[in-house]
Amino acid sequence: MLQGLSIHDVVLIDRLDLGFETGLSALTGETGAGKSILLDALGLALGARADAGLVAKGAPQATVAASFALDTKHPARALLAERGLAGDDDMLILRRVVSADGRSRAFVNDQPVPVGTLRELGNRLVEVHGQFDTHGLLDVSTHRAALDAFGGLGSDVDDVTARYIGWRDAEAAESEARERAARAAADEGFLRHAAEELERLDPKPGEETELAQRRALLAAREKLIEALSAARSDLAAGKGVEGSLRSAERQLRRVSTQAMGKIDRALAALERAAVETADAVAEVEALESALDLDTGDLESAEERLFALRAVARKHRVEVDRLADLRAEFQARLAALDDGEDGLKRLAAATTKARNTYLDAAKALAAARRNAAQRLDKAIARELPPLKLDKAKFRTRVEELPEAAWAAAGIDRVAFEVATNPGADLGPIDRIASGGELARFMLALKVALRAPAKKQAGVSTLIFDEVDSGIGGAVAAAVGERLAVLAETAQILVVTHSPQVAARAQHHWRVVKKTSGRSVATRVDALDAAARREEIARMLSGMSVTAAARAAAADLLAGAGA
Repeated sequence: MLQGLSIHDVVLIDRLDLGFETGLSALTGETGAGKSILLDALGLALGARADAGLVAKGAPQATVAASFALDTKHPARALLAERGLAGDDDMLILRRVVSADGRSRAFVNDQPVPVGTLRELGNRLVEVHGQFDTHGLLDVSTHRAALDAFGGLGSDVDDVTARYIGWRDAEAAESEARERAARAAADEGFLRHAAEELERLDPKPGEETELAQRRALLAAREKLIEALSAARSDLAAGKGVEGSLRSAERQLRRVSTQAMGKIDRALAALERAAVETADAVAEVEALESALDLDTGDLESAEERLFALRAVARKHRVEVDRLADLRAEFQARLAALDDGEDGLKRLAAATTKARNTYLDAAKALAAARRNAAQRLDKAIARELPPLKLDKAKFRTRVEELPEAAWAAAGIDRVAFEVATNPGADLGPIDRIASGGELARFMLALKVALRAPAKKQAGVSTLIFDEVDSGIGGAVAAAVGERLAVLAETAQILVVTHSPQVAARAQHHWRVVKKTSGRSVATRVDALDAAARREEIARMLSGMSVTAAARAAAADLLAGAGA
């Protein structure tokens, strides 16, 4: 819902801050007062094309900010989340700054964004029908969802969507299996040779590192044995290092009692040295013995290492990946051997999923055709009171070719109209804009209305000059339908019709004020007395008479205001 509009230095508006409410709100004023400027300003905030002509004369820039309250299910939230713009609260602020040279900047919740992002959000937040830009139900891509909402087919669409996903998943699994089988069949000779080669080689993870270390050790074996032997000889020469340390320890212990503890630290050090020396001798002897016993063949270790590396290079993988590669080749061969049966099972699953989807989609299509008939009748009842009794409306539901089947079903929905007698029905988006189109969209919106708690989509609608070229009973009918629509959406109407204005729950008057050489547009919120006076002006013109005031009072009373 649109909550506020702040405008600075836009044409004749130097500063204006408006707050909006739920229900039906009317903006009235004399021709040329500046009502279109308000819509142009809002359009900027919603991503419309910027024009330097909108910047007030002498001002460096124009700024417009529109604030919206979003409920938890509002469709704008998904786009905000997708673009990383979602905030923690329920308020959304769109801001546009246009400099005097025509360049503009866009912001969402004070974060700079491309203007296209404002436009995408604007399309989800506001629909404007009439002389301003028009979208929403004029976009044929929205017609199917609108019909589904009218017919209460949401759960049916969800079921079809789930079945469509299941079909496409089964189809993808089959396609992937067939591609694998085709590749395997083309490479069968290579696969069998490579798998057999790897089976004979029997590579183990980590084997390359182990072989490289063993190879290095075996290459240095003679030198290591020689060095260890020399070290053992030096440690064992004479009494041996350990014997000398123990002898020195015994000599000191004989006099330790007379030394008054002065040589205790030396005795402890000798003890530790003797123990460490014994450990060193044992390690040297053990390693020397191990090397003497290791009769491993350096040549065979090198051959194994080189064989592993050669096969890894051939398959362009690391040596440690050879074991995994063998398993992969074996799996592909197994799939090839069992491929035909597996493909038959997958094909059967795909066919079953397709038929399941098609059954649900056909049922949905039938429900749509039924809903389309009811919608056509509902809109037909709305057209005559809106002075569109010569117009015709039809909801076309036509089956699509299989290539165009989608998650939403197998049919295309399009709203078609003819506004002149004898004219062929055609797409609604090709009808000329203006008051007639705005009334047509009003009829469509009223027929498609849903309880607010169930309604999904744009929650703010603006009708610009919806009463163009009509008056009396037709204008009253327009006002009644706007009031009905305002029960489930926020409606703003720019109007010259007193019958429409009288139906509003909130009323603003747009006036142009001249002070010396300057001209400014102002918007006044009207209380009950001012509202009666404004409607009297709309009834009688500039000279407001007592009769006009009485008529205005009657009109307001009749509208329940």
